[in-house]
Amino acid sequence: MPLTDRDRAILDYERTWWSEDGSKEAAISERFELSTTRYYQLLNRLLDDSDAMAYDPLVVLRLRRQRDRRRRARFEGRKGTETKGR
Repeated sequence: MPLTDRDRAILDYERTWWSEDGSKEAAISERFELSTTRYYQLLNRLLDDSDAMAYDPLVVLRLRRQRDRRRRARFEGRKGTETKGR
């Protein structure tokens, strides 16, 4: 399914959000009229979309790396907690 205007706007925002004033959460709510939870659900879906990759590969790859690091950290944290009790 091709990217929607909102999909492209989310990717465009992720490219430059740090250059804006104010909190990211407030900007997401104001700009996209979404909760931050819903925004990140949509963003994560986009990271696995080949059309999103074609539209902005640098942003998609950067965000995939960040997501993978967070997942690894959560997994390794749980793994470390399980072995401490033994």
